[in-house]
Parts: sequence; C-alpha cells; structure tokens
Amino acid sequence: MKAVIFPGQGAQVKGMGRELFDAYPEQADQASDLLGYSIRELCLEDPRRELNRTEFTQPALFVVGALAHRQWREQHPEVPAFYAGHSLGEYCALHAAGAFDFATGLRLVRRRGELMARADGGGMIAVTGLDRDQVTALVREGEFCTLSVANDNSPQQCVVSGDAESIDELGTFLQDRGVRWVRLRVSGGFHSALMRPAQQEFRRFLDAFDLGTPDVPVIANATARPYAPGTTAGVLADQIVQPVRWTETVRHLLDAGVTDFVELGGTVLTKLVEQTRAASRTSVLRPQDLGSAAFRARHGLRFAYVAGGMYRGIASPDLVTRLGRAGMLGFLGTGGSEPAEIERGIKEIQAALAEDQPYGVNFIANHDDPAAEEAVVDVLLRHGVRLVEASAFIQMTPALVRYRVTGLRRGPGGEPVCGHRVLAKVSRPEVAAAFLAPPPDAVLDRLRADGAITAEQAELARRVPMSHDVTVEADSGGHTDGGIPTVLLPSLLELRRRAQAEHGYAEPICMGLAGGIGTPAAVAAAFVLGADYVLTGSVNQCTVEAATSDTVKDMLQDIDVQDTDYAPAGDMFELGSRVQVLRKGVFFPSRGNKLHALYSHHDGIDDLPAKTRAQLERTYFRKPLDDVWADVVAHLRASGRAELVERAEKQPKQKMALIFRRYFGYSARIALEGSREDKVNYQVHTGPALGSFNQWVKGTPHESWRNRHVDEIGLLLLDGAAQHLAAFSRVAKGQTT
Repeated sequence: MKAVIFPGQGAQVKGMGRELFDAYPEQADQASDLLGYSIRELCLEDPRRELNRTEFTQPALFVVGALAHRQWREQHPEVPAFYAGHSLGEYCALHAAGAFDFATGLRLVRRRGELMARADGGGMIAVTGLDRDQVTALVREGEFCTLSVANDNSPQQCVVSGDAESIDELGTFLQDRGVRWVRLRVSGGFHSALMRPAQQEFRRFLDAFDLGTPDVPVIANATARPYAPGTTAGVLADQIVQPVRWTETVRHLLDAGVTDFVELGGTVLTKLVEQTRAASRTSVLRPQDLGSAAFRARHGLRFAYVAGGMYRGIASPDLVTRLGRAGMLGFLGTGGSEPAEIERGIKEIQAALAEDQPYGVNFIANHDDPAAEEAVVDVLLRHGVRLVEASAFIQMTPALVRYRVTGLRRGPGGEPVCGHRVLAKVSRPEVAAAFLAPPPDAVLDRLRADGAITAEQAELARRVPMSHDVTVEADSGGHTDGGIPTVLLPSLLELRRRAQAEHGYAEPICMGLAGGIGTPAAVAAAFVLGADYVLTGSVNQCTVEAATSDTVKDMLQDIDVQDTDYAPAGDMFELGSRVQVLRKGVFFPSRGNKLHALYSHHDGIDDLPAKTRAQLERTYFRKPLDDVWADVVAHLRASGRAELVERAEKQPKQKMALIFRRYFGYSARIALEGSREDKVNYQVHTGPALGSFNQWVKGTPHESWRNRHVDEIGLLLLDGAAQHLAAFSRVAKGQTT
C-alpha cells in the first residue's frame, strides 16, 4: 500500500523545480501571473534572496509540489491509498486528492504565507534525540508556560514554538542539560497560540472559497486522522495554530498498512518517516499510546484515562485537579449536591488548572425535580464548563439538551463546532441509542420556542449526536444494571457503527468502558475489546484526594472482590434501580433491600405490621416514623417542593417512599462524615474492581490508601496494561511462550 507525502517549509532550496518548470510551462506561467512575479526566477535564481521568506516560500513549495505530483501521476497511473503533507505540504496533498484546483490552492497558500509572515515576536527551536513527551516534560520542568510543541516530527525530533524571549531562555535551559537543539530561522512562532490573529483572518479569507472533500483520504496535521466530509476549510484554518502531529500521522499510515512512502517536492520527510518506522518496530508500548488518539486530542489529554464523578462530591476538586495536571480527565462529583456547592467546586478547579488542562463536571439526572437539572445547567453555563459527564439519564431531558446545544456554533465551512461536550454513561442499548442520535426534535422545538436556543443552534443540533463520547458502564459501584463488559461493549460498538453510518457525523464517536476496571489486566482487556478509553470509579474512592471519610477509606482498602452487594438506589427508589455498595462490616445492603420489599408489598406506612414499624424506628431511623416524615416535609418545603408534600399526603404509597428514601440519605451522609456511632448503616457505593485492585497492590506501598494518589493509580494501571499488551503481542509473534 502506498502513500504520497509532501514536505513543508524548510524543504525549499535554490534550484528546485527546474525540470518541472520545463515540463509544465503553462502551469508555471499561470502561477507567475497569479502571484505577480516569476516563480521560475524565484526558485531557480532567487536574485532578491526571497526564497526563504515565508510569504514567498509557501507559494514556491506549493507550485513545485503540485507539479511534482502531476509528473508522478503521469508516470504512475495508480491512485495512492493516502496523501499527507507536513504543514504547508498539506495543501499539496489536498490539491493532489482533488479537494481544490491548482489556482485555488495557490491563492490559499499565498494568503497563508502573507499572514504568517506578519507574525513577529515569536521563534522556534528544533530539539533532536528526544520524543514529544520528553520535550514536553522539559518545557514543563522549566516552567515555560508560553511555549508548546509545534511539530512532532518523529520520535527523535520535535520543534518548540512560542514567544522569542522564552525560546531564547529554553535554548540555554536545554544546553545546560546536554540536550541537542538548533534555533530555526523563522519569522514567528508557527503552529502556536501566537498565530491566532493570522488564523482568524485566514478563516475569514477561506469563507470566499468552496473547498471540497478529498477524493482520496488525506491525513490532517491537526488530528492525525483523515479529513471528514465538509471539514476542509475548518481544519485548514485550525492547522495554523495547532501542532503538526507528523509522528502520529506516519503511525496512522503504518497501522493502515502503508509500506511505501513516496515524497514529492523534497526529501526531508523520508528520514522522519524512517525514524518513526524504526521506532514502531522496536519501541515498547507506552501508556500514552493506549486508546484513541482522537479521544485524547478532543479533550487535550495525554492518556485515554478518565475518572468518573462520584456522588456527594467524593470526586473532589483536588481529585479532578490532580488528574488534569497529569493529562488525565476527572469529573467533579455533584450527585446530591446543591448548585452552590457545585459552583464552589467548579471555581476551585478552574483556579487550580491552566486553561488547557482538562476537567469535567458530573451532571446527574434528577427524575423527581427537572427544575433542579435546569439550575445545575445554569451554573455550568455561567462558569463556561465545556464538558459534562451525563449519568443516570434514561431520556434526553430539556436541561441536558440545552447544555449541549447552547455550545454549538457554525464553523467556517458551515460545519457544527461543539463548544459543549457530553460524555454519556450508559448501560442499556436504548439509552445508548438516544445519546448516539441528535437531540429529539420535540425538545429542540420547545427550547427554540422558549428562546433558550437559537434557530441556528437548533439546525446545527440535528447534525451532531447528543454525545461524541459514550461510556459503556458494565457492573460497577453505584448505579448499575450489572452488565457484562464482554457482552455490552461489542454490542454497543456495533450500535455506534450503525449510528455513524446513518447520520454521517463528521466527527468520530468514541466509546469507552467502565465497570470492573481495577487491574492492569482489566484495562488491557478493555482496549483489546475496542474501547477508546477507560473510565475508573471505585479505585478512586480509596485515595488521598477522595472526599469521603478516613473511616470509610480504612474499610475500603481491605475489601476483596466478594465484599460488595446490591441495594436499591435512593434517588430512583420507586423505579427499582440498584446501586452496588459495600457489604463487609455494614447492614445497609440488607436493610435497603428490606425497605424496598416493604414498599413493594404494602400500600403505606400505616399498613406496616406494628412489630416491623418498631424495628424500623429502632434500628434503621433511630426515631419515630412520624418524626421522619416531619423531617421530610421540612426538607421539601425548604427546597421549594411543597406540592410534593400535598400529593404524598393524599397518596400513602408515595409518602412511604419519601420516608424510606430518608434512610438512604442518612446512610450516605454518615458514611461521608465518618460517624463512628452508627457504622453498620453506612451506605458506601463501590464495586468489586476495588477489591481486585486491593489484591493487586497487596504487599506494596499502595496497600495503604494513604499512599494512593489518583493520578499515580491511573499511571500504575496504564503502565501495567501496556506491559500486558506488549507481552501478548510478543506471544502472537512467536517471540516468547
């Protein structure tokens, strides 16, 4: 399989293209007429020493690349499987693949070169002998906050870009550490945030062109994945500020089966390809290589690793912040929290993380009080939260749709741009199908009529799914349907395939796996099954950063895989939904199940046998049930739900449910507080994954939760999974037994 590739700026050399200009004089003259100067004279003689100036370099390289491709196709009539180009070379690749004609391409690169040439005050350094992660680590170590990797060229070469003063300081910093580097002679900090003004003006310029979709797959610099239909203009605009992911591009082509790389218009890329090919043959699988690159890029992650938002704020701001700084994704726990508490948590996270460091906020369905969902969305929008984890939703509610859709805007090519992301957690196919589909028309129409969204947002919403990221939640701690991962994930992956085919989404949907993720072997199995990322829960509850009580953590660090049980979910009590909870050392599971059995078999509190009622008052609630009801009434009235009290007074069954729910709230609260006087009633959401993790770390420093930090656990699991997968790969190749 063959790929044709084109180099970018830096490949120019005086004398280039001589035989091409002789072979195709008409196109050379067309280029000269359009540019207003002789392209032949510039490339062959360069009398005014302009060839190395960005505004001249880029058109020259495009013309030479385009003519070289025309000549190659005349000599090799077969169509290559892929095209790709490095930075400016991507325009040659798109032209070769039929996205636009020669004149259009030349107009684009001329304007691009002019805008990029204006950007001054920046610089670039090429670092050799180190890969992207090593260079990134050095940049962070030196606290060069304004610098970033602009070109990931190969496992042995990266380019750092940013403001000139910091680039100078980085050179000294690298030299002191014996790192080889060279300052590039460029006018600006290309492929960095310094190019934002050029990007914005170029985006407006692109609006005048009708750019097509390539006829042959072209791998984009910004995503290291093929251009999706209708995205050409938007991706080209973003490319100016996004890093060139050339190493990932080559790896993608190698993984796709490419064996032959043909470089046209230069020779600089061939060496980089060989460096990546050699590293791919010999390198050990790394944690950051696991999972989907698209998922990592979408959320600005180093690792395809997510920690879910545990209820009552157990997934604390400290937990989320620590993960974000490590390049992992954590969700603030919000279940059972008031909007003011959620707001405080968001502020704390945003103050602790840099703008480009990832985080999200859990958004749990409220089946009793839709207004409470709306209040949470108001907080999310007020503070610019760009990512939520949707939990316990069984249908697309107006609040959830409002959050998703108000983040939509139209890109330069007319494509939807998603400013608000929803990572859905699902355990049933019908719920997954709802998240994989666009928002329901009826909900969109209602929101539009209420003025909550614009007509344009409603139109764009019909072209995107509710969630581009869907987590398949197998048997887990907390809310669970007890699903089996080896059954659920393959089934929902097929559902995803059908949804993408039906709706033709421009952006890929990623699917992760949660539930039972407690050891490296489990992580490895998830990726083998086809997961794009993994999401952990229970293992994070027993860490320093988790905001539950030390008493609970002491109990959890010693459990085994058999020490959990199922109980009714307090927030979905009447529906019969279940949560998985700690069984060892507590009575909560048996007592919770008994309450649901009583609810199922009796019409109201007054229908309970006197002996049963007395037992509940003595051991469950520790007060008369009439007093419990008074507490419920006071809470509902204080939260603005007095109408629920009136209905319950007329419906004994509902009144009984509200009273019984009080036990679930109490049992969760005392566990979070660590009250030692009533430990038997602790409600602690956890799954057997924590038991398997405990057994794996037994005899190591991580046996004690006081030595468990959430980011270190993630790295332990991913590193172990990479070793598992590498070992399996060697076995498959017959290298070991």
